[in-house]
Amino acid sequence: MRSRLFEFPNPVNETSARLVAGGVVTQGVAFLAIRQWWVLIPLTYGFLARVLSGPRFSPLGQFVTRVVTPRLQLQHRIVPGPPKRFAQGVGLVFSGGALLAWGLGAHAVSYALIVGLVAAASLEAFAGFCLGCVVFNRLMRWGLIPAEVCLECNDISARLVRASS
Repeated sequence: MRSRLFEFPNPVNETSARLVAGGVVTQGVAFLAIRQWWVLIPLTYGFLARVLSGPRFSPLGQFVTRVVTPRLQLQHRIVPGPPKRFAQGVGLVFSGGALLAWGLGAHAVSYALIVGLVAAASLEAFAGFCLGCVVFNRLMRWGLIPAEVCLECNDISARLVRASS
């Protein structure tokens, strides 16, 4: 039997994903405001934890999924997990790249990467537009990500039926 310890949830509650993105925006803006490298450590760790297993090892993910989302009295939208995992991976590349650049003395590169990260996370948090999910979908269309990775992404007919009911 395969271990479930490092499985990413599928499907994902989009409300939780947007709230986590809001936390990322807050952490990114904090880094840009105080310009201290150590702020990048929890930001990068959070992305790594969420790539590995969704909210399971992420303090921000746990807070959002266990405390905040259950208290919200609204209709939650459920979306496929693989594109969200891909988006977390992109966030890991940006935040990890910023941490590495800082360590190498390229502070301007760190700032640029975090500005990009904050912009993408802001789109998710405030507009519900997941840039990583769009890239994931494009990579699927080009055949760079196999259709089996996300069958629901490849065939949206089930989502269209749910949306019309």
